[in-house]
Amino acid sequence: MSVPLHAPTSNPPSGARHRGFLVSELIDDLRLAQVSRFLDDREIALQKQSRVYFQISGAGHEALLLALARHLRPAYDWFFPYYRDRALMLGLGVTPTQILQEAVGSVEDPSSAGRQMPCHWGYKWLNVVTQASATGAQCLPAVGCAEAARYLSRRRNLPGCKAHGDELTYVSLGEGATSQGEFWESLNTACTLHLPVLYIVADNGYAISVPSSDQSPAPISELVRGFRGLDIHKVDGRDYLASRKMAAEVLPRVRAGMGPSLIHAIVTRPYSHSAADTQSKYRPAEELDDERQHDPIKLLREELLGAGLLTEEEADQIREEARQTVADAAKEALASRRPDPATVTDNVYVVPNVSPDAESRDDGQGEVVAFGEAIRLTLHEQMARDQRIRVFGEDVADAREAVLANVEGKGGVFGTTYGLQREFGLARCYNTPLAEANIIGRAVGQALRGLRPAPEIQFFDYIWTAMQQIKTQAATIRWRSNGSFTCPMVIRVPIGGYLTGGAIWHSQCGESIFAHIPGLIVLMPSRTRDAVGLLRTAFQCSDPVLFLEHKHLLRQPYTKDPFPSRGYQIPLGVASVVQPGTDLTIVTYGATVEKSRQAAEKLTAEQGASVEIIDLRSILPWDKEMVAESVARTGRVLVVHEDIYTCGFGGEVAAWIGEHCFGDLDAPVRRVAAVDTHVAYEPTLEHAILPQVGDIVAGGQATLAY
Repeated sequence: MSVPLHAPTSNPPSGARHRGFLVSELIDDLRLAQVSRFLDDREIALQKQSRVYFQISGAGHEALLLALARHLRPAYDWFFPYYRDRALMLGLGVTPTQILQEAVGSVEDPSSAGRQMPCHWGYKWLNVVTQASATGAQCLPAVGCAEAARYLSRRRNLPGCKAHGDELTYVSLGEGATSQGEFWESLNTACTLHLPVLYIVADNGYAISVPSSDQSPAPISELVRGFRGLDIHKVDGRDYLASRKMAAEVLPRVRAGMGPSLIHAIVTRPYSHSAADTQSKYRPAEELDDERQHDPIKLLREELLGAGLLTEEEADQIREEARQTVADAAKEALASRRPDPATVTDNVYVVPNVSPDAESRDDGQGEVVAFGEAIRLTLHEQMARDQRIRVFGEDVADAREAVLANVEGKGGVFGTTYGLQREFGLARCYNTPLAEANIIGRAVGQALRGLRPAPEIQFFDYIWTAMQQIKTQAATIRWRSNGSFTCPMVIRVPIGGYLTGGAIWHSQCGESIFAHIPGLIVLMPSRTRDAVGLLRTAFQCSDPVLFLEHKHLLRQPYTKDPFPSRGYQIPLGVASVVQPGTDLTIVTYGATVEKSRQAAEKLTAEQGASVEIIDLRSILPWDKEMVAESVARTGRVLVVHEDIYTCGFGGEVAAWIGEHCFGDLDAPVRRVAAVDTHVAYEPTLEHAILPQVGDIVAGGQATLAY
């Protein structure tokens, strides 16, 4: 590049100020603003040439963002930006070449190596967190990040973690995105916990083509006034000096620990929402003309010219240098390497290195406990081992600190977190609002800081409001950042039926939906030793784990085992043989493991059949090798699971066997699963819907008879 990004062209007297700010900074930011605008223009031109494949503009936001950048600290503060924050990235130190490398899809793009769309920022060395497209989805992780900073600032030596006492977390979004519920959930927690979060709402008047007046009954700075503790400001973000003044006043307050602030900034959108939009179709000409008159670059240039800080010639020279900087960056980006297609599955998730013999490291001398108690004991054990583990969710704590000494304590609906608050304190086991997205989103933010959060969703049936945070955020973080960021967290979820009375809202399965999410590890143990071994391994994962705890199994006598010795672990993707056999293989997991065992007894007693039962335990990844070896021995397979038949995970297992083990099969692969309906309340209806021992016997008989 011909000119360093922060080299002022003019030569003002050293220390010269204008309206309280260094003249050299004003000139430099005029140049950066024009670099940002020329980057937009260059991407639009390259997109028309099919050398950039998508374009979304940051035009009109430059003055606001560069003013903020002067008061933010890269690699110190944390940033959860949105796609219009191009000028902020330049202000933090990202180069034009790096921005254009993302636009052209280069493997040298440090944000994603060609995996993300343009303007989806992610720069590990600056604490700019990898960005997802879903509008407003960054707000809850930002709150979790700030929450983690407070925790870490009191625990300075946790491995892989770092925090500063006066850091802040920046999160930005357009006014349209404030319609998202997760934005409001994040404000609730930021204000309740008095967190150092800086919200920037950039209001350009539109959410694509929908005007702000159609989105909400009042401007966002008015709507949020009910949040006690939220410091609210409105600024003309087109005015660089007004934005600088606002930033200089607001940011120190956030750094001082006085709680969150929200800046509602009026900005312009001179270009269409994106390359896929044409705003002249819905915006009148006079409105667009008014935007041109209030263009922030035009206003800043006029301010500097009017104050005699630049001449017309110097201003033109700055503009030309910015244009040339971007032209040079474009040449460099276009010449940079493209990704290798062979790498597309790199960084989906990484399985921890657990020794294959770790499952045999158990002396069998532990106290005999049931499934639910084993989970509780393992949580105690792991939290004592690692201060990075925090457990939170609805009702997981024992009680309010003020009354804890006088009450028994709750510890979750099923008691699996009982005593954690008493042993480790409220900083490590605490209740959250009744809001599943809030729970998981905050966990994402904490995980990004190196903690090992263990959020709990109280019932699987209510997990769906957290789906965006699980699927869009947590599961994609490693892949979309090409391994720069990871999201280590263990999401514990009670699941399943066979409860009598649980009905549609407390008895459903649906694990196959989560097995369809790349980047998510899904585990579902069926007995004590497996729950302990898998949970220990889950806390070593650097990617999100969905740990499914079947409610019916929590206190069943047949799940009991001696609590395994500390060295005992189960490698992920390794199934177990519940019982060996030679005539029929039953592949199953969860509550249907015991039902399959009972069915196998009947098949042996009635037909003399030797039935092998494989408990997958790990759904994603799952043990294809063990299943294939069993099929080779028996030649017949029955897949059994509690989830509904259509698109249940057993369908994936059956399809894989049919494709890869066809030569070993002596009969078609059959499945036994729940009826394709919801689970009913009345016991005889529930019995008819969920797979029972008799259903498995019938399926086994049909497979053996073929």
